[in-house]
Amino acid sequence: MILKGLKEKSIKKNLTTILNNRETHFNNNKIESLGVILNAEETTDFEAIETFAKTLNLSPNKLKIIAFTELTKEITCTWENCFNPKDFTWNGKINNLELKSFLDTKFDLLISYYANDVSELKYLTSASNAHFKVGIFQKDSRLNDLIIKTDFNNLEAFKVELKKYLTVLNKLKA
Repeated sequence: MILKGLKEKSIKKNLTTILNNRETHFNNNKIESLGVILNAEETTDFEAIETFAKTLNLSPNKLKIIAFTELTKEITCTWENCFNPKDFTWNGKINNLELKSFLDTKFDLLISYYANDVSELKYLTSASNAHFKVGIFQKDSRLNDLIIKTDFNNLEAFKVELKKYLTVLNKLKA
């Protein structure tokens, strides 16, 4: 129990450090790759999430999705890559190579599609090397470059708004 509290505190400390040192540099590069971070306990419509690439005129092989669940038991996760608190060490570092690989990938766009305030999800969003980060409304506005305030359960509205803002920002290929 003590290690769990220490892990949570370490993750929050690492998150704060990353957010305080984050530099944002806007560029006009077109979006060619997409990463999505989800909370597996909040999202049930898996096929709808996979349509993000189609909405943005990207090929499906340019989309990478990871899901996080707070359940530490081995569960059957329908996502390709599903992670849990066991993938973090006691000092808040990531000890899973697949998760590290996702975070090191320089996505042109990262979508953080989760509503619950989970430290691990916020840490994954902040630690990602994505060039442009988009999410739904969060308490900490430093996590994302663009925040789209829509109802979490209305994925279609989020996709419409996302495409509209990315078009205005000239980030979509013709």
